[in-house]
Amino acid sequence: MRTPAGKECRYFYGNYHRGREIEECRLLGEATSPIEWKRAYCETCPVPGILLANACTEMVLIPRLGRSLPKLKQQVQIKTYCNKTGRAGFDPHIGCGECHSLPPEFKNGLK
Repeated sequence: MRTPAGKECRYFYGNYHRGREIEECRLLGEATSPIEWKRAYCETCPVPGILLANACTEMVLIPRLGRSLPKLKQQVQIKTYCNKTGRAGFDPHIGCGECHSLPPEFKNGLK
């Protein structure tokens, strides 16, 4: 579904049927300690870009709120974990490197 920021994200849910205006982020709501969602989080959220770059079903996204600098607004930050390999802390745009091997076209150029 399209977020208020205009990006596609499978974790965003909006119900606008018959005058309702229910919006939520299911990734934040299902976190270990649920995070209250605000529309402003969608503006800088990295999850739509991650989902566009990597569709691995074994990758688990773990959200938290943080600030890149002390006086800036809070933003969604993502930690990763792979259910298949047990690795954590890898770049979510690329993946853990074990679940999906590179196609042969890319392997020939690497030595």
